Amino acid sequence: MELIGTIPQNLINIVLVTLFSLLIGLSQRRLHQLAHETDHTFGTDRTFTFIGILGFILFLLDRQNGYLFMGGGAVLAMLLGISYYYHIRDLKDYGTTTTFIALITYCIGPLTMTQPLWMVLLIVVIVLIFTEMKETFASISQKFDRFEFLTLAKFLIIAGVILPILPDGPIIKGISLTPYKIWLAVVVISTISYCSYLLKKYVFPNASIILSGILGGLYSSTATTIILAKKSRKEPQHLQQYMAGIIFATAMMYLRILILIFVFNQLLFSVVWMYFLGLFLVSLIIGLAILFYKNKAVTTADNALSTDQNPLEFKVALIFTALFMAFSFITHEVLTRFGTPGLNVLSYVVGLTDIDPFLINLFQGKFEVPMNVILVATFQAIISNNALKMIYGGFFAAKAARIYLIPGFLLIIAFTMTVIFIL
Repeated sequence: MELIGTIPQNLINIVLVTLFSLLIGLSQRRLHQLAHETDHTFGTDRTFTFIGILGFILFLLDRQNGYLFMGGGAVLAMLLGISYYYHIRDLKDYGTTTTFIALITYCIGPLTMTQPLWMVLLIVVIVLIFTEMKETFASISQKFDRFEFLTLAKFLIIAGVILPILPDGPIIKGISLTPYKIWLAVVVISTISYCSYLLKKYVFPNASIILSGILGGLYSSTATTIILAKKSRKEPQHLQQYMAGIIFATAMMYLRILILIFVFNQLLFSVVWMYFLGLFLVSLIIGLAILFYKNKAVTTADNALSTDQNPLEFKVALIFTALFMAFSFITHEVLTRFGTPGLNVLSYVVGLTDIDPFLINLFQGKFEVPMNVILVATFQAIISNNALKMIYGGFFAAKAARIYLIPGFLLIIAFTMTVIFIL
């Protein structure tokens, strides 16, 4: 360590600049060799190395004002412009990637001398990765339809524009319901749903029945149960896979709720995470038992879960917001009038609807109730919702499905009730 401390800082800087510039230049050489354009390029490994060293020298000589560095940059830009003109004339290629990478390489010297090493490394890594991902980006862009970027824009508006500007003051005196907390709930649910949507549509477009259940469970385990149950009637030869997919969707429900707890109440998360992970694993084991019980065909592709459904539809956000506000008022009134017994009854009733708005209200700590009461109400709502899914699955699927579905859900419900008794 003492020896390293005796090395002049400028020596370390010039070595780093040379190394980083050379790496970028080697990356450019490889790309141009693949495109058979080595005779029509501004330069590759050595040229980019010299560009980086030039930027380092000029910034070092006039570090205070930077006039030499700016003048060198102007000369480099002129040379790049001339090269770009002839490149267009000879090859009819209008790409400017190499030009911008050369200008970035020219800035590596000043960056190395003025910024932390991690920042310089990050910039170099980003340049190398994005340089190599040209074909990947082209492939991804071909998969996107014209509405996909509108969906992304909606998500960015919901999460990055609307949320930060909302006030965090209570709407009604006596109820801890603020515009910020309402919209934060919308953002979190939209994020989970949107990630599930992107995975299903672009990463696993031809997902197996099992994977469809897993991804669908992140979005809505109840909706996934209905869809897979109906689909099982049309493909009775894959009945066990569809029933296992339903159970896996329920397993993902436990994981989704655990994520909500982590976001909205980390103190509660520290107490309850082991129970939710345990129930998640139990549900997975039950699903696997259904899947492999005298069944070996588990790779059938399935398109039952539509990838065309946009999880960020404005009406969906409005419905969730309305439910969230409604459950805030209902829960407040029930606690005020009936106390904990009333909340217990309400939690079972809520399980027959969308449980997320109700649970998020509890997790946000709006009501002055003990933590164990929140936990019990949470698991009671889950039990009610699981019972509803068992009924839905048994109704929409063929009769033969009930021998798998009913015992599976009853086991999950029994384990969930066990957790309540432990609490």
